[in-house]
Amino acid sequence: MQQLVLLTGLSGAGKTVVLRSLEDMEYYCVDNLPVDMLPQFVKHILGEPGFYPKVAVGVDIRSTENSITRLPPLIDSIREEQLNFKVIFLNADQQVLFNRFSETRRRHPLSTHEQKYSLTEAIKLEIQLMQPIKNKSDLLIDTSKLSVHHLRQQVWKLMSQKNDKVSIILRSFAFKRGVPFDSDFVFDARCLPNPYWQKELRHFTGRDSEIEAFFEKESMVAEYYRDLCGFCKTWIPRFEANDRSYITIAIGCTGGQHRSVYLIEQLHMYLSKHGIQSLVAHRELDDS
Repeated sequence: MQQLVLLTGLSGAGKTVVLRSLEDMEYYCVDNLPVDMLPQFVKHILGEPGFYPKVAVGVDIRSTENSITRLPPLIDSIREEQLNFKVIFLNADQQVLFNRFSETRRRHPLSTHEQKYSLTEAIKLEIQLMQPIKNKSDLLIDTSKLSVHHLRQQVWKLMSQKNDKVSIILRSFAFKRGVPFDSDFVFDARCLPNPYWQKELRHFTGRDSEIEAFFEKESMVAEYYRDLCGFCKTWIPRFEANDRSYITIAIGCTGGQHRSVYLIEQLHMYLSKHGIQSLVAHRELDDS
């Protein structure tokens, strides 16, 4: 049966992060769909089940106050369709939301020139307007105390369907900030050449082509990567055989910017080629 996720919640609670996580899980994602277009969109994806096996739609207060009040009855009508339908609502404390908007200097969707609400007033009004939708949610996620990578990991765990393949969480990190406490396997990349010591490469990360080019010239890095792939090839099937739904593989280096990031990205591509779902989380990059 087709899967449809309606992602909604309070502005600043992390909807963009969750949508990107669902996209990594092979959901077809649409953000900021006007509420009034939702019935037509559902009809469209039902007509193309092979093309839209998993879909996530982001709807929020940007759809205007009037249209958002029409969402609860639409949710009820969608539940009558032949869909595996879930409503995810992202919530956060008022003070946390206030701090997030203040730190990023973003304008709240209700703080427009026409409405002229203060940030505090806009947050309180949105909480009030979104309450009926929150009451209809299947899954409520409070992001008040979650970092970006922890939010992504939580979504991954909650939404992964039990099947015959294990899902992998791949995380890069800096040893100077400590080893992630929930890792199943930890690999140390500090023995590898460090591009940080080349000034012209220092400001790049392991996701940049300049760093990729640097590592592709190093035979030691290629050998390390081959061993990582060999480890996954040998041991991931053992976890699948034991009904494990997911495992976390963490790779660390000194600063969590170059070596660990590069290896995680390369390992992600390797797993994808072999049909193994993996979620990438770069702790130091995501938290910066």
